[in-house]
Amino acid sequence: MESLSRRNFLAAGATVMSLDAAAYNRVRGANERLRIGIIGCGGMAGGHMRALVRMKEAENIEVASVCDLWDVRAEEASKITGGKVVKGYKNVLADKDIDYVLNATPEHWHAQITLDAADAGVHVYCEKPMTYSIEEAKKVVAKVKATGIKMQVGVQGMSDDSYEVAHEYVKNGTLGKVVIAQIDYSRNHKDDFWLYEEKPNAKPGENLDWNTWQGSTKKRPFDPERFFSWRRFWDYSGGIASDLFVHRVTRLIKALGLTFPDKVVATGGKFQFPNSKADIPDTFNMLLDYPEGVTIQLVSSMANDTPVTHMLRGHKATLEFTRTGFNIVPQRLYANEVKPVTYEKKGAEDIALHHKNLQAAIRKNEALKCDCMLGYYGVVAARMGVESFRKRKYLAWDRAKERVVNA
Repeated sequence: MESLSRRNFLAAGATVMSLDAAAYNRVRGANERLRIGIIGCGGMAGGHMRALVRMKEAENIEVASVCDLWDVRAEEASKITGGKVVKGYKNVLADKDIDYVLNATPEHWHAQITLDAADAGVHVYCEKPMTYSIEEAKKVVAKVKATGIKMQVGVQGMSDDSYEVAHEYVKNGTLGKVVIAQIDYSRNHKDDFWLYEEKPNAKPGENLDWNTWQGSTKKRPFDPERFFSWRRFWDYSGGIASDLFVHRVTRLIKALGLTFPDKVVATGGKFQFPNSKADIPDTFNMLLDYPEGVTIQLVSSMANDTPVTHMLRGHKATLEFTRTGFNIVPQRLYANEVKPVTYEKKGAEDIALHHKNLQAAIRKNEALKCDCMLGYYGVVAARMGVESFRKRKYLAWDRAKERVVNA
């Protein structure tokens, strides 16, 4: 009999019975070394690479390959991780010894790489947002379910258990009816915002594949600002909504047990940096009404980073998230009915913990902290905000057809 490759079934127990053929070859024994391919070696990938190198021995993992459309980044990533430089992400996926990939590319490449990985039977850690668009998110969810791969979405805050524990207090009625949840993510830039240093050694046609990097977006001449500061442009990103708010709204979706919003409206503009070349606004705010009868308020500016208290406002009590967990404080009228609570969190918003969770899901079928469905809910919330802002319209969600419509 022909010997089995590393992708084939090793030690799975009953779990294998629930997987189709594409996922069958990805089941791992508890002590099996996991080999990882990194696709996209830019700024966000740096934190992942350092975390993966630190956990190499303890978690029995290895960064086997690195891939980037700019050769300089790929070579630097190889030096950090020891991984082999591979040209073209499909060649990473074609390696039968790769167990999962880190997809740390810009947003407009998240979906296609994930879909191709699933078809190859490769598990995925995909940086947030899960996809650029809602339609892409629907395709990813369908593909993940069809293939049975494990997909972790990089909302690392889900490795902090505060939000799942908060949900228990919401469900048991401690807060009463929760009517408003508020949260923010702001920064303070001086001259312009989200503008990264451009490198003179990035040379399209020599060491950088600009045409491939653009993907299915409108083809343009090479612009170093678009390459290095892609979050500033609608072609590649939803800006504050998809890069920052997706972290925050996912927390509240988890804490409140929500799925899709009913209606969304977003406001803002380039208030502090009106002459910036950025497409996206520097100040952006969203209101999302959910069918459960609760409004989520998301606040952000790149001009002022004074924080807003992260809280769930219930009729009987308020739950306030803190750096160490959360506090529940009763409303004055219910002081005799609701007891104060202080919860000390377990876990943290941590890249290493999020990877460990995916590794445990691959080896032992443990539940993912941020699976594709939670990723989908976050994409819908963020993308509806972007479309509301750009169209200057109040938008609604058609739950039957899972699409955005005018309110």
